[in-house]
Amino acid sequence: MHNFHRRRPSPQASKALELKHLRSAVAAADCGSFRKAAELLRSQQSSLSRRISEVEHHLGIAIFERYSGGVRPTRAGRSVLRLARTIVEEFDALIATARSVQNGESGRLSVGFCTSLSVGNLQASLLEFKQRFPQIELATVERSRTRLAALLRNGLLDILIVTGMLPLSGTKTLPLWSERVLVALAQDHPLSSRETVNWTDLREQTVLLSHCDPGKEFEDLLLSKLVSPEDRPKIERHDVSRGIIKSLISMRAGISLVLESDMGANFAGLAYRELLDGTGPSRFDFSVYWRADNENPALAAFLELLSERFPSPPLGR
Repeated sequence: MHNFHRRRPSPQASKALELKHLRSAVAAADCGSFRKAAELLRSQQSSLSRRISEVEHHLGIAIFERYSGGVRPTRAGRSVLRLARTIVEEFDALIATARSVQNGESGRLSVGFCTSLSVGNLQASLLEFKQRFPQIELATVERSRTRLAALLRNGLLDILIVTGMLPLSGTKTLPLWSERVLVALAQDHPLSSRETVNWTDLREQTVLLSHCDPGKEFEDLLLSKLVSPEDRPKIERHDVSRGIIKSLISMRAGISLVLESDMGANFAGLAYRELLDGTGPSRFDFSVYWRADNENPALAAFLELLSERFPSPPLGR
């Protein structure tokens, strides 16, 4: 590993570092691998590795720990990456806003979410929207609920689709669909031999949860289902993406909780089982949020499509 602890940040760091350096570091943190990050950014792995080394050199700290399975952020690296991600997101938002103005408000729709796009209602809704309005540019943004709420509040997102309720002033909301909560485990895990799994079956397991949404909601649900401490599994919280959590499951480091839309993300070696208790399956409800003062015609068209696909039940039913 590089030895940076005695170095001081270069006074020229701000001039030497560019957006591509920060984007490379953020991608490596998300992917847990320089190779996967290079593929994501359509770059050479050697170029991406060099850019990250340049960041570490100029800042005087090691951002990543290198190991045989990939990379993971150091303690100091996590603080740097948190700010780097904000800078990259704000720059992307600036570009998106400029394009929106250039193309005309009716020509672009930005959708924020923190669920899987691989299958399910969100994917189907976006595909139908593209078929109906092929001339409208559709931009999707996956971030934490807190970050998405800030982007919506600041007018950098047209619409937000998330689980649960968000206390956002000046916004409107509609209920959409619900998804079952499943347990994800290795295919050779003892619980995979069952068609369904009870919450009490998780007692002696290690449950891996991401700090990314909806990790906290999963933890709250688990604690509500298993009230007695002796019935609860061991919970490990990881500051990684949900994709990395699936890698850990395949490495038999534990099991995790997912929504049924995550089943569409093809990941070798995993099995999914429905979680039940005396009242049946647990579900998470999704809602859509938008600013009341947003007059984007593309937004109105998308809301109309959502209302058709997910009509709200009449009051009293």
